[in-house]
Amino acid sequence: MTAQGYVALTPDTLPGRLGALSILRDRVGAPETWQVREVGDGNLNLVFIVSGDAGQAVVKQALPYVRLVGESWPLPLKRSFFEYNALIRQEARDPGSVPAVWHFDEAQAIVVMEFLTPHVILRQALIAGRQVVGLGQRLGQFCARTLFRGSDLSMTAAARKADLALFAGNVELCDITENLVFSDPYFDAPMNRHTPGLEGIVARLRADLSLKVAAQHLKLAFTSRAETMLHGDLHTGSIMVTDTEAKVIDPEFATYGPIGFDVGMLIANFLMAHFSQPGHEAAKGDRAAHQDWLLSVVETIWQVFVAEFSHLWRTERRGILYQASLYEDQGHALAAEQALADLLGRIWVDMLGFCGVEMHRRILGLAHNADFERIEDEGRRAACEARALAMGRQLMLGAGAMPGIGMVTAMARRMDKEDHL
Repeated sequence: MTAQGYVALTPDTLPGRLGALSILRDRVGAPETWQVREVGDGNLNLVFIVSGDAGQAVVKQALPYVRLVGESWPLPLKRSFFEYNALIRQEARDPGSVPAVWHFDEAQAIVVMEFLTPHVILRQALIAGRQVVGLGQRLGQFCARTLFRGSDLSMTAAARKADLALFAGNVELCDITENLVFSDPYFDAPMNRHTPGLEGIVARLRADLSLKVAAQHLKLAFTSRAETMLHGDLHTGSIMVTDTEAKVIDPEFATYGPIGFDVGMLIANFLMAHFSQPGHEAAKGDRAAHQDWLLSVVETIWQVFVAEFSHLWRTERRGILYQASLYEDQGHALAAEQALADLLGRIWVDMLGFCGVEMHRRILGLAHNADFERIEDEGRRAACEARALAMGRQLMLGAGAMPGIGMVTAMARRMDKEDHL
């Protein structure tokens, strides 16, 4: 897939270029009634909301460069191909968890999908102090179902290897993850940036040789352990919510990697939301109750992930790994449970490590979180970020000594009262 013949959409040109699509006419209305606005605020793509007399739709188009940086950082259009293929697999593996895809144009790197309303981006809701009923339950289920069902635990060998070959082509977005997440935060990379006032803790982290080794061990795991299809960029900015529902979006970083990666990325973003809350108190009042809720979501995500993954292990383990012919069929069900416990233990350690490295890269690297960036007072922002950086280090270096998720949330509560500048 090349940029030959590709033309970026604009609000003015979109009706003329997509108006012949029958599904858009059926779902949105006649093109002459369409109103189009560009709403993309992410790092990579154009995103349009198309409204007509019959309804609304979202049109997402990849740009041939990183939008956050500009044309100096070219990026292939084929990432829309991986996003489309990830979305349809996630829908099959966890029905209702992602927006419905209505149309895909590979040449123009366009995905047309369901407009989610009255949904908002979860990160914005958390910054505003909103809570979502059942959020941890839903996200824990999504992780367990998509990660289990996209692996050799569930898929046939042929289907899983075909998917592995397909997503292996997502080279450029994997390169972004491999460098921006696992390497750049730990040295003075050209595109790094951080809040003034963090210089001391940044210097300590970059001089921490054990931490650098741990980061590269995690990078090795990400690049070499193709255990399952990952969302690849699962954070609170890639989830849309109402007060009672959550849908996952934007899987263009999809690739095969360790099962613990998505869960760690997700939990890291809730921990960062927790640490950011004191910076938002002036505008919205005391945030202690909201912090408690955020940590309860962290606990629920992991607990539900374990419960649902275990249920799928016992009911859908039909792949080439840990076959029932070795265990249950021989009356060795207890051995199957031991194998499950061992596997979950390895996922747990991986998850904590990936959680820690995500907390570092979102504060020290190129792409920062609005949770912290919306804190106007730089001194207060730096204090909040320093606590998250310190906890990230503890998670990366001490994962093997943490027996459960309650210890993680207890650590977050303790560190929230400490000064790490």
